Amino acid sequence: MFLEDQSDFEKGTTSGWSTGQILVPFPESQLFQRKLTSSDNRPREDSWLKSLFVRKVDPRKDAHSNLLAKKETSSLYKLQFHNVKPECLEAYNKICQEVLPRIHEDKHYPCTLVGTWNTWYGEQDQAVHLWRYEGGYPALTEVMNKLRENQEFSEFRKARSNMLLSRKNQLLLEFSFWNEPIPRSGPNIYELRSYQLRPGTMIEWGNYWARAIRFRQDSNEAVGGFFSQIGQLYMVHHLWAYKDLQTREDIRNAAWHKHGWEELVYYTVPLIQEMESRIMIPQKTSPLQ
Repeated sequence: MFLEDQSDFEKGTTSGWSTGQILVPFPESQLFQRKLTSSDNRPREDSWLKSLFVRKVDPRKDAHSNLLAKKETSSLYKLQFHNVKPECLEAYNKICQEVLPRIHEDKHYPCTLVGTWNTWYGEQDQAVHLWRYEGGYPALTEVMNKLRENQEFSEFRKARSNMLLSRKNQLLLEFSFWNEPIPRSGPNIYELRSYQLRPGTMIEWGNYWARAIRFRQDSNEAVGGFFSQIGQLYMVHHLWAYKDLQTREDIRNAAWHKHGWEELVYYTVPLIQEMESRIMIPQKTSPLQ
């Protein structure tokens, strides 16, 4: 991860900043390359906190979704957050484990249940579901229309509504340089790290993480990386899998001993407005265990 803990982010948002310049030429490759020049000659060791940049960006002729998303697939992802009444969580999990796998396994629905979890640390009494729609928006529309005619699903939604305090969802695309989220055996815990970026910085984020992801592949912990299209915009979600919390700590600490990681953290901190970490436990029927 780029921000290794919340204190890093808090420090980065409360200190003074020096000005500089970023030049981002329009590339032949998928991602922009960025040249950084400092407005003074003070060494970086002075403080990575002083890094608010004045940006000069060449005009782009394509949306960032086309520049950053996988070209070989047309998959669309839906991330759902359900806040459940505490007394209803067990019953909620039970009906989800009965109904959601049947939709996942039914070939008439062009969608796949990637994973389903309960939040362990973070917002409590929360369920998180991640779906993939093979074929993009047309597949999403097809699934929605078919589910309206599905009596079992209608009864499921009615029963579920009585158990929820609130719910929200986002439609996402996956970054081209991240792993494809595929089923894996367990037991694992999962971390969903969510970043609210400053508007206009998605290309820069992708540029840095296209290099940063190589630092986090050694232990096969990288599951998937996504950015929002509908819902809360300029949101990025990174999904990681670990054996346990101590393994998570060891892997994250080891990244700091790799040459280049510190520099990438240094430059991505100013791109973030807010961040959140959830530690999640997969439900019994989740393909990601």
